[in-house]
Amino acid sequence: QVQLVESGGGLVQSGGSLRLSCAVSGGRFGIRALGWYRQAPGKQRELVATMATGGTTNYADSVKGRFTISTDSAKNTMYLQMNSLKPEDTGVYYCNAYEWGTNRWGQGTQVTVSS
Repeated sequence: QVQLVESGGGLVQSGGSLRLSCAVSGGRFGIRALGWYRQAPGKQRELVATMATGGTTNYADSVKGRFTISTDSAKNTMYLQMNSLKPEDTGVYYCNAYEWGTNRWGQGTQVTVSS
């Protein structure tokens, strides 16, 4: 099965940028979609952005125009470029792969946006 490892989180001021990376290994042939989700303290995990294997992308309304999901097949890595960050973007960001009908998750990376 696929394994996912996130990196790139950290502390940034409001209006700043961060790029998250997700290294994807093992079982890649069964993946139908990759995505990023986040969970703020006391809230449910929510979708941030997804990319299907055909390249179709989907974004939460709250991040449209600010975040961009992309992949680099040669590096087996998925990225989330986050610009114009807001304090409400704070949370743990999780990499997700939908593999053979099952959701796989990374361990998460913390993003904190200060006002």
